[in-house]
Amino acid sequence: MADQNAKGEEFVQKAEKKLSGWGIFGSKYDDAADLYEKACNCFKLAKNWDKAGSVYIKLADCHLKLESKHEAASSYVDAANCYKKISIQDATQSLDQAVNIFLEIGRLNMAARYCKELGELYEQEQHLEKAIEYFERAADLFQSEEVTTSANQCNQKVAQLAAQLEQYPKAIEIYEANAKHSINNNLLKYSVKGILLNAGICQLCKGDIVAITNALERYQEIDPTFSGTREYKLLSALADSMDEGDVEKFTEALHEYDSMTRLDTWKTTLLLRVKNTIKAKEEEEDDLT
Repeated sequence: MADQNAKGEEFVQKAEKKLSGWGIFGSKYDDAADLYEKACNCFKLAKNWDKAGSVYIKLADCHLKLESKHEAASSYVDAANCYKKISIQDATQSLDQAVNIFLEIGRLNMAARYCKELGELYEQEQHLEKAIEYFERAADLFQSEEVTTSANQCNQKVAQLAAQLEQYPKAIEIYEANAKHSINNNLLKYSVKGILLNAGICQLCKGDIVAITNALERYQEIDPTFSGTREYKLLSALADSMDEGDVEKFTEALHEYDSMTRLDTWKTTLLLRVKNTIKAKEEEEDDLT
């Protein structure tokens, strides 16, 4: 480890000597870039991720001086991969630099890919507003490149995070649009009942019984088979129990569905919000009587 660190430092010193000396403009940056790359490899072998990341940024700068923008963006990605092991903040800054360069040179697919990765990193850190921002950017870029499946995945992520932040109308709009798009696709139509269930859960969170009833009718228009599914029956039962202010009936409907199809953490979290709202109303009514 110590040996690789020492080698890395030696390569960095040589690179910096090249940059501070005289030479044909291009050649000194070329030579320095080669030395920085060797230094990065040494620091990675030593698991000195902070140093490897900082030298990749110096390497990116050399590539920019040489007008090698694709290589510069790739070096920022390499820096981010090192920083991910020690500092998500530094990783996101490096990836953001890479995205800006990929956009500048028209590599929209690459920019989309790293916007999605930025969304995932911010989600991991629970910076959900920032995560939404990058998933939205990724979805737009994927869509512009006609990578529809990836665009849909990013949009689903936006909806999921928006619902976590109680931005239910935004989540509902995305889920419903996704369901309409998917119903006419032979590969995707089987996922529609799950998408409509997510939309329906967001409707329940809004707490407007009339809106929920209208939504369930609308979902049958999107997918005529929906009314025969367990997902529809669950939403219908939950809406009824909500209308009646019956926590026990709400819990029973959930238990019955969950015994056949496990509810994931996202659904459980949102449905617990709905249950707590019903419970609070029930307690309020008890206090009045």
